[in-house]
Amino acid sequence: MAKNEEETLRPHQIEDDEDEDKDEDEDDDLHGWDDWNEQEEEEEGEEGSDSIFLCLFCDSTYTDIHALFAHCISTHHFDFQSTRKALFLDFYASFKLINYVRSQVAKNRCWSCGLTCRSNLELRNHLHETVSLEEVKPLWDSDQYLKSFLQDDSLLYSFGEDEEDEDDHTAKKEELMTHVKNFEDICIDNESHDTYDQYGKEDIASISGNLLSVGSSSGKSAVNGVTSGEPERYTNDKSLRAYFPNRAAKDVKIVNEDYFGSYSSFGIHREMLSDKVRMDAYRQAILENPSLLNGAVVMDVGCGTGILSLFSAQARASRVIAVEASEKMAAVATQIAKDNGFLRTKTPTNGTSQFTGVVEIVQCMVEDLDKRIPIEPQTVDVLLSEWMGYCLLYESMLSSVLYARDKWLKPGGAILPDTATIIVAGFGKGGTSLPFWDNIYGFNMSSVGKELVENAAQIPIVDIVEGHDIVTSSAVLKSFDLVTMRPDEVDFTASVELEPNLCSAESNSSDLESKTTWCYGAVLWFETGFTSRFCKEMPAILSTSPYTPNTHWSQTILTFREPIAIASGKSNLDRLAAIGSDGCPAVRINVRISIVRALQHRSIDISMETAGVGPDGRKRSWPVQLFNLQ
Repeated sequence: MAKNEEETLRPHQIEDDEDEDKDEDEDDDLHGWDDWNEQEEEEEGEEGSDSIFLCLFCDSTYTDIHALFAHCISTHHFDFQSTRKALFLDFYASFKLINYVRSQVAKNRCWSCGLTCRSNLELRNHLHETVSLEEVKPLWDSDQYLKSFLQDDSLLYSFGEDEEDEDDHTAKKEELMTHVKNFEDICIDNESHDTYDQYGKEDIASISGNLLSVGSSSGKSAVNGVTSGEPERYTNDKSLRAYFPNRAAKDVKIVNEDYFGSYSSFGIHREMLSDKVRMDAYRQAILENPSLLNGAVVMDVGCGTGILSLFSAQARASRVIAVEASEKMAAVATQIAKDNGFLRTKTPTNGTSQFTGVVEIVQCMVEDLDKRIPIEPQTVDVLLSEWMGYCLLYESMLSSVLYARDKWLKPGGAILPDTATIIVAGFGKGGTSLPFWDNIYGFNMSSVGKELVENAAQIPIVDIVEGHDIVTSSAVLKSFDLVTMRPDEVDFTASVELEPNLCSAESNSSDLESKTTWCYGAVLWFETGFTSRFCKEMPAILSTSPYTPNTHWSQTILTFREPIAIASGKSNLDRLAAIGSDGCPAVRINVRISIVRALQHRSIDISMETAGVGPDGRKRSWPVQLFNLQ
């Protein structure tokens, strides 16, 4: 803050000095002019080097324009330099583009597809790759965008610096992007490329900046439908490997502040406390297992309002250490514990100090706990946390829970929940927005629905999918044992096989085995278990399945770029038709999904490749799709 104030005052100080010099040298106004002018140029140069560049989409600021552009690529799917090159934008057209984007963001409107969102946060979650740059180019081809939308926008006068030394810019950009992880050998079956080539590739835009490099048997990469000439990258065990950079402490701190700050909203806590599935599972695990909690030392990681800590106090825990990084929520949890008579306080009695109450709120990240309170390693009996995010792993809070497990939990101590499982299945048309747009007061607006589905193939969607819209069998994608798992196990690749679900609503035909159903994508959900390993009296399960009551986590939807026809069998098979078409439905869909921690702290990257298998054994694969959940 002091630095910003100093920079703000500097121009005024210069002007004051000029006035004083004028008064002193009034008789000889040319004296020292050359020296003064030279000094002014130096000072202006210094000020230029200290320019602050504001992100086009969020409040992030950078002093390095290359870092800003790298941020826009990795976080907001906007590659300014690639767009300039692809559209051959000159300085003025590029100038217009920046002002156009800023003007749309101010309206919470997507710069490429025009969708208006309810908030900037919703807009940032919506941002996606542009399918056709040529189609959106006319949007900013107006002289109104020659006027700076943002006052003193230093970006408008700095983006052209890259043209002066293109090689240097490229080197710097490549250096910035070396932090991005590389996916290897994503294709399910190398032989499927020949079959796929037989039916032709679709020209769908790839993730800008090649954030993820995907290897293929041809030595080229097929990402969201676009083939590049980058060589594939192999690892020793030919499985997905992710390189995780030593993220700058400043960047991590900023993300953490935003993350914990977001949980200062009471609306979020009301939503979680109103989630009956969530609350019933934790309440049952804590209150219905007296042998586990009675007299135990409990640690609650990310306590929020402190509800789980209060349950633990009710279950007669001897001490509950409730850790909360949000300053506001730590104060709220303290007041709530005090209001309910559970706050742990030190009271002087007969010349000595004694503790009354059970729940102790500590405001810090759990990694810094021993800096805030005296606590010995491996002294906690029960480690408790509600750490799950969308798609289970979003928010990356699990790493903090595992840190607490390794440092504070006693050998043989309990962790709740102690298992977590990600499950996947295929969903049908009812899981998309298509049915809504098919009939609007008797009018066919299906073209809107089709466009929305195409856009959905670029980004993951968190929404509710009903059980009757599931059109395939479900399969376990990944299981975690929180007692033994390593932190790096959250990055994984897994393959599953999905078969038509004859019981789905879209397959209600008298001849179910030959009924063709269309699968529009894969839906992911999770379950966490409070198993009999620790909850001996009353185990519990928290499920976010489409077949159970809805939760605030909903499900995570990964939409295919084109729907795949599936059927258990078909007598009038067209052997010349493409696998997955109406003429030759697939009898099963092979899906390979990779989930890794993203470059953006607390976000995750997801890759998905799909292959259909026909009744005659032929295979067809589709290009890998890349998603970022942030």
